[in-house]
Amino acid sequence: MNPGNITRSAAKSRAARPRPVDLGPPRDFYGYGPNPPDPKWPGGARIAVNINLNVEAGGEHCLLEGDARSEDALNDIGLPSYQGARSPSVESVFEYGPRSGCWRLLRIFKRFDVKISVLGVVRALEQCPELTQAFVDEGHEIVSHGYRWLDYLEIDEETEREHIRLGVESIKNLTGQAPVGWFNGRPSNNTRRLLVEHGGFLYDRDYLGDELPFWVKLGQRRHLVIPTSFETNDNRFDRNSGFRTAEAFARYMIDCFDLLYDEGAEQPKMMAINLHDRLIGRPAKATGLIKFLEHARKHDRVWFCTGRDIAEHWRREHPAQDG
Repeated sequence: MNPGNITRSAAKSRAARPRPVDLGPPRDFYGYGPNPPDPKWPGGARIAVNINLNVEAGGEHCLLEGDARSEDALNDIGLPSYQGARSPSVESVFEYGPRSGCWRLLRIFKRFDVKISVLGVVRALEQCPELTQAFVDEGHEIVSHGYRWLDYLEIDEETEREHIRLGVESIKNLTGQAPVGWFNGRPSNNTRRLLVEHGGFLYDRDYLGDELPFWVKLGQRRHLVIPTSFETNDNRFDRNSGFRTAEAFARYMIDCFDLLYDEGAEQPKMMAINLHDRLIGRPAKATGLIKFLEHARKHDRVWFCTGRDIAEHWRREHPAQDG
């Protein structure tokens, strides 16, 4: 059989299939290319270090929240999801965050005078108002991490739109201020468009493909994207898939920081770090975070900042432009 005939036949078959009405925005493989802009970070900083803490307990899959199954993602003990049943062990892993881990991390960030972005699943924040207020009292930013800790590719557009509305209203009720940042973590193809439609957001974090903020155009509006990282991230402690010790975590974070700091002498950089209260909040893991902060604090021209800090700075120094 002639392979060429197979190729032409497959191409004809693909061409005959109806195309969806809207596939969403095109992909961009180039970005800033070899000439990224000078961020002009405050104080002439060579690197902006943005630490993000995921607070998710109570927003994950659970029968008590009307779900059909228990959670299996990032539970650190490897138990699977169970259909139609609660998983007491996994629930307790998540509960470690607000019960113990967050309070340890609040002490650590206060010790090093670092303000962070709290990526709060709104149902989690609602169930721990005292903890939510503690973050606010310490000057940390509250970012909406979705109304539930779900994969929004599995959720219809109207439900996601309603979750955005509920998320904004609930954080405003809890803290007195609506969130200006959004991070689903598992966004749908509709998420960014729905955020712009809702309005009020300075930025979102649902992008892993760059190291500096950038503008996108949705309809007639410009929207700021601040990339985040699943790599400089304690999620690699999960099931020992990447980090097995605090020393390994610290070494990895320090290596990233050192290279970016060195490059930042000519082209200032941004380092986004993502953490989870039920992971890095454990004593044996928290020591790795302490070692990293001790190392970074020994350097000058380092700007520790929240996502809001970055968004407001970028809007001043690099406002959206046509073209």
